Amino acid sequence: MDVKREIRVAVNTGKVDFGLEEAIKDVNEDKCELLIVASNCPEERLRGKKEFKGVPIYRFNGNNKSLGSAAGKPFATSILSVLDPGESNILSIKAE
Repeated sequence: MDVKREIRVAVNTGKVDFGLEEAIKDVNEDKCELLIVASNCPEERLRGKKEFKGVPIYRFNGNNKSLGSAAGKPFATSILSVLDPGESNILSIKAE
């Protein structure tokens, strides 16, 4: 599966939020189906986050700039929260 393509399709046809604060809010509101985290996101930002328990986390093979670019955005982002995959198959990627 082309993860970058699936991220772009999810952003264009579904509902995806950007950033740690949005991810925490989405998980707390039971809206998040998957978190996609950039490879250079500091582990301490995720470790011990009780808010993320129960939500699959996928480690993106690229830094925060690459993740933002894959989403079609002109900015870097360390975390994407997928609320609605739209027409993508993003939820079928293996969470790590």
